[in-house]
Amino acid sequence: MRQSVKPKALKEGDTVAIVAPASNLKSDYLKRGVSELEKLGFKVRYDADILSKDRYTAGTDERRAMELMNAFADPGIKAVWAARGGYGSMRLLQRLDQEILKLHPLKLHPKIFIGYSDITALHLYFYRRFGWVTFHGPMAAKDLAGGADHYDEATLLGAIMSAAPLGAIRSERTEMLHTGSGEPVSGRLLGGCLSLITSMMGTPCELDTRGSILFLEDTGTRPFALDRMIEQLRLAGKLDQVRGIVFGEMTDCRQHADQGYSLQDVLSDCTAGLGVPVMFGLPSGHSPRGNITLPLGLESTLDPSHCLLSIDESAVTP
Repeated sequence: MRQSVKPKALKEGDTVAIVAPASNLKSDYLKRGVSELEKLGFKVRYDADILSKDRYTAGTDERRAMELMNAFADPGIKAVWAARGGYGSMRLLQRLDQEILKLHPLKLHPKIFIGYSDITALHLYFYRRFGWVTFHGPMAAKDLAGGADHYDEATLLGAIMSAAPLGAIRSERTEMLHTGSGEPVSGRLLGGCLSLITSMMGTPCELDTRGSILFLEDTGTRPFALDRMIEQLRLAGKLDQVRGIVFGEMTDCRQHADQGYSLQDVLSDCTAGLGVPVMFGLPSGHSPRGNITLPLGLESTLDPSHCLLSIDESAVTP
């Protein structure tokens, strides 16, 4: 497995850029997200045309790709923050392949990159191409726009501002579906939105899950569709060498109110026989409250006896 490349830690007063690589956004959500970032101590910049619309995306592929590349190329910007998910990130990958490699300093000087949902495509791209540690965390014009209750400030700031490991990620909403051998397992934390992970299979940037603690989350997906996607991962060999699996809360993933079975039942059946610990309910990504930030690409430990995920190394350099 490749060496992970860490970005520099953010400091109070640093400038962050909000980008919109996926769906279009509303101006009031953007304003509230900017306000929340400023409360956290950061200066905020974004392109004048960030509110562009082209069908279901925030402007054309060219606009969104250039916005993203310019944010990474600008030495005054210390972090790149996705405004929201939705759809469109995958459409940028070929253009990034053609253009971003020309920006040689990017290979040597990664920046903090934060988002989830459709942004998973970019997490996978940056990790596969450059080995960058990126951050599965709250988005500017969504979670941050909702205020402090909608994201977990401790894990966010701990991940992006401290050169110490995050350590134990504690949540009362988690439970173990399988315990494996019962012993803690360690591996590199990788993953994101399940729909995007399966959509990226067969591309040059599909996820290499070998030796990983695999994090999977989604929203608004019926149980049979989750079953199908996990089976796709299994048939593709993506679950053969994982050390453990952590599921998110999977919000609104049900057939109907009286379906007669739980989502945990479905996910437990889907992962039975793997012989690895499987956790359910970690509120990172599509979570209605307290969205936890997870640094992707770092050594982590899943302890089934304590139902606990720990991040074992720092996500940033001083």
